[in-house]
Amino acid sequence: MLGFFLKIIIPMIVSVGLCWILFRGDSLEELVAVMKERCDYRWILAMTLLLSLTYLIRAVRWGQQLEAVGVKASLWTRVVSIFGTYAVNLVFPRLGEVWRCGFVAHRERAQFSVVAGTVIADRLADLLSGISFILATLLFGHDAIRRFISRYPAFYDSLMRIVTSPWLWIAVAVAVIAAVWFLRGSGGGAVMTRLRNFGRGLWDGFYGIRLMRHKWRWLALTIALWGCYFTQMILAFQAFQFTQDIFAGHGIVAVLVCFTLGSMAMGVPSNGGIGPYQIALIFGLSLYMPDSADPAVFEMESKAFANVVLGASTLLSVLLGLIAFLSIALSKRRR
Repeated sequence: MLGFFLKIIIPMIVSVGLCWILFRGDSLEELVAVMKERCDYRWILAMTLLLSLTYLIRAVRWGQQLEAVGVKASLWTRVVSIFGTYAVNLVFPRLGEVWRCGFVAHRERAQFSVVAGTVIADRLADLLSGISFILATLLFGHDAIRRFISRYPAFYDSLMRIVTSPWLWIAVAVAVIAAVWFLRGSGGGAVMTRLRNFGRGLWDGFYGIRLMRHKWRWLALTIALWGCYFTQMILAFQAFQFTQDIFAGHGIVAVLVCFTLGSMAMGVPSNGGIGPYQIALIFGLSLYMPDSADPAVFEMESKAFANVVLGASTLLSVLLGLIAFLSIALSKRRR
């Protein structure tokens, strides 16, 4: 019951609450009118097609990690599992990865914990890529960061107190020591033995990346994957006139700031990023609002932009999820 509440109810509350904050006091008719009349959907279509390519790249990259631990899943199995992952996450946040591991482990008769370990390594690579974009934003987007700090000094001070707190790093060290002791220990009964075996399976799948062949190809796929993600945002900036103007005035840095904020927002527990993602994009765009712009108009256009971008990716996730589950159903029927 507690797990259901933490994984399902809280993310739904976060999504609904943030959407209410985002749209309260707005005229939905006006927002829809802006989305219909001021958006060039040809750029959104190009963005969506590029997003489709990222699913394939992610499946190819994951195949190298699975092969390293002895799981030889076909490309179609991996692609279908990726499609299904994003669709499941729309309804049950964070459970999509669990479904992906279970699907591939069952289909290939592999150990679930080992497959899960490769997914953890896969997501760690995404985390490191995201951190690289954060560092690039700190390096090149310092003007936007300075405006953010001047606007929200209390938030910045609180964040620095947390990061520099010795208690945080002591807690991290204790957690690492406890994890090593747990995995290397013995005894404790049948339940503890099962937990240790599961943890060791996770570690084997995660650490199996060291045995992976063609590591440079894996790195190239990671760069291509995040390059596609970033290029999507560049394409999205061409869909509205006001974002075109921001791009023309501030260049690629404005795209970098918005992309990084949006990527960080996807880490907030919510249904497919609904709520946090729009707020992050709107805030990022607000850092580049021209002095001559009408704040109300600019905010409405920013909301339209954020909703179109997220709406397109969500629609694609739903469509590909339907294809995935239909393919699985037909495959079971043939068997």
